[in-house]
Amino acid sequence: MADKRLMIDTSVLIEYFRVRDTNSRLVAHFRSFDQLFISAVTEFEIFNGASRPHQQFWVELVSRLVVLPFDSQAARESANIVSALKTKRKSIDKPDLFIAATAIVHDLPLDTHNVRHFRDIEALRLVLYP
Repeated sequence: MADKRLMIDTSVLIEYFRVRDTNSRLVAHFRSFDQLFISAVTEFEIFNGASRPHQQFWVELVSRLVVLPFDSQAARESANIVSALKTKRKSIDKPDLFIAATAIVHDLPLDTHNVRHFRDIEALRLVLYP
């Protein structure tokens, strides 16, 4: 049985905000999954960057998603990722690191438009909508 769960990165949610078309390919892509998740870090990034007039949009959207915490398992996975990236002389911004670690510990593929931010993380499965 195919995995019908998906973690969505901040970049994809921002595109959804910009498009807001229920008939878009992005929405069709989301509907092909049974459950959609975001990291609490993504929730922070969204609300940190949202202007007051757009807060309600984000409150309503986030209420339809499963928000996964950045917990002890994700913290340890983050340390493993940093260690592995150092051997390749690579680095990653902390928010992306924490989002990736959360996806890995929950065995979720991550949908992102920022593939270059995540491509060097071997344990992470990336999904791109068509």
